[in-house]
Amino acid sequence: MFDIELGAVQAQFADIVWANEPIMSGDLVKICKNALKWKKSTTYTVLRRLCEKGLLQNENGIVTSLIPREEFYSVKSKQIVEESFDGSLPAFIAAFISQKNLTAEEVDEIQDMIDTFKKDQS
Repeated sequence: MFDIELGAVQAQFADIVWANEPIMSGDLVKICKNALKWKKSTTYTVLRRLCEKGLLQNENGIVTSLIPREEFYSVKSKQIVEESFDGSLPAFIAAFISQKNLTAEEVDEIQDMIDTFKKDQS
């Protein structure tokens, strides 16, 4: 398991890479200029930092992730549940839904996930 912490700006940047990878570093600069209003130097600084953290790589000007987006956020979600809710997923869900009104579609989607999980366990 990895332990990579991302600030909000780094997470935005990583999401851009994940959405566009593999991407030439020059094209990444253009996207960040338009989407984030960054200068070229800012893009390369953030890219270098995320490469140092082991999340991204820049090989011959081609930027790719070393950890897929889904895996990264899955591990981070597990860490949040472990650290903030003593590993209790029901406690996490209770806290989450107490602050958000779920739509009928969201409730159905969650129920489908639970039903699928139950089927897979039997």
